[in-house]
Amino acid sequence: MELAFLSAVEQARLVRAREVSSTDLVRTYLERIERIDPDLNAFVTVCPDKALAVAAEIDSTPGDAPFRGVPIGVKDLAATAGIRTTYSSYAYADYVPDFDTAVVRRVRDAGFVIVGKTNTPEFGTVAFTESELNGATRNPWNTKLTPGGSSGGAAAAVAAGLIPIAHATDGGGSIRIPASCCGLFGLKPSRGRVSSAPFSSLEGLSTAGPLTRTVEDAANLLDVLAGYEPGDPWWATPPDRPFAESAGDPPSRLRIAVTSTPPIDVPIDPDCLAALSAAAELAAELGHDVRDETPPWRQPDLFDTFIAVWQVGPGLHPVETTLMTRLNRELVESARMSSAIDYARAVASLQMLARRIVAFWSDVDIVLTPTLALPPVPIGWQDAVDGAIEQLRRNTEFTPFTSVANLTGLPAVSLPLHWSDSGLPIGVHAIGPPAGDALLLSLAAQLEAARPWADRRPSVS
Repeated sequence: MELAFLSAVEQARLVRAREVSSTDLVRTYLERIERIDPDLNAFVTVCPDKALAVAAEIDSTPGDAPFRGVPIGVKDLAATAGIRTTYSSYAYADYVPDFDTAVVRRVRDAGFVIVGKTNTPEFGTVAFTESELNGATRNPWNTKLTPGGSSGGAAAAVAAGLIPIAHATDGGGSIRIPASCCGLFGLKPSRGRVSSAPFSSLEGLSTAGPLTRTVEDAANLLDVLAGYEPGDPWWATPPDRPFAESAGDPPSRLRIAVTSTPPIDVPIDPDCLAALSAAAELAAELGHDVRDETPPWRQPDLFDTFIAVWQVGPGLHPVETTLMTRLNRELVESARMSSAIDYARAVASLQMLARRIVAFWSDVDIVLTPTLALPPVPIGWQDAVDGAIEQLRRNTEFTPFTSVANLTGLPAVSLPLHWSDSGLPIGVHAIGPPAGDALLLSLAAQLEAARPWADRRPSVS
C-alpha cells in the first residue's frame, strides 16, 4: 500500500523498526500538501522547517513514544507554541502562541510531528469550513461541495492523504459532520474524557478527539488525548484498560435502538436513510438486538434554547467584535442583549432535557441515527439565508442529530459505512452510553471489520 495511506499505527511501527524514517514520512506528506492542497485548502499554516527538524531529531535519538515520528495536523482552534494559530479570525491573523494547550502537549509527548494547522470556520461556530480569513476548504470527493465543519480542514486532509491522522474538536458535531462528508471515522469522546486545559469548554459542550481512516487509529489517539488535567471542571473515570485494547475485542450482544427521527423536525434525505437502514441490517446480522426506538429528545423550543447558550461562544474571545465575521458579530450582539437569568434558564432547561435523554440508555446500549440529514451540500449553501440565527437554523437542517451528544456529554461516532450512487460518503451516527467510549469503539471496530472502508480513495488523492 502507498506509504501516505498506511494507518498511523502502522507508520509508528515502521519508524520504531527503522524500516521508514520520520523524515521520509514528513517529506512524503509535505510533497502531497504542496501538490494537492491548492485544490482543497485544508491547511491554514504549513511548517516544513519545524516538522523536518523535529523528524530529524527523532531519527537521530532513541525513544518509545507511541506515535514517535508520525505526522499529524492540528486544528487551528488549538494553541500551538511557536506555530501560528488564527482561529480563522482576522483578530488572530498573526497570532503565534508561546504555549500549547494540554491536548497539543499530549500530541507532542506522544511523538507526533506537527506538519501544520488545519482550516476551520471562525471560532468553529458553524458546520461549514468557509473562512473569510483563510478561505473555504473543499471536499476531496467533490471539490464543489463542503467537507463539513468545523473540523473540515482536518477531514479533507486525512481523506486526501495529506496527513495520516488528525486532531479535531467537536462542540455540536464538528468531528462527526466532516467525518460523514469525507468518508472518515470520527469520534467525539465523552464529556471530561479529554481536557480542554488551560481553557474551559462552554458548558462542557466541546471536546477534542480524533479524525482517522481506521477505528484502530482513533482508539490509539484517544489513549494519547485522554486524561485529567488539574482543575478540570468535568472529568471521566479513566478506563480499566487502554481504548486500543477495547477496540480489539468484539462486543457482546448489544441492545441497539435505531431511529431516523431527529430532535428537531427536519426532513432526512433518502441516501441518509438508506445508510442507516443498511447499518441496522448489518448490526442485526452480527447478532445484536436491533429495535426501532427513539430517545425522548424532542423539545419544542430546543433550537432557541441551544442557541441561547451557543451564541455566547464567540464573545468569550477577548477581541474587538469589529474584527469578527458578521455571523459571529451578530451572535455576540444577541448574547449581550440577553440577561444572566436568560442564560441560566437556557442552561437549566438543556440540563433537564439531557437527564431525560440519557435515561433512555438505561434500556439500550447504542442509538443509531443518520449522522447528517443531507449528503455533503455545495460550498456557500449556508449563505442562502441572511442573519446569524437563520444561518444557524440552516445548519440544523444539515446536522439535526449531532448536537445531542454534546448536550448530554455522551460519546458518539460517525461511521463511513455507506456511499451514495453518485460516489459521496454518507455517515452513520452511533451514540454510546455514559462514559461508554470503549463500548462504542468495540462496536465500531466490529462494523469496520464486517464492511471495511479504509481503502476507499477520493480521486483528488
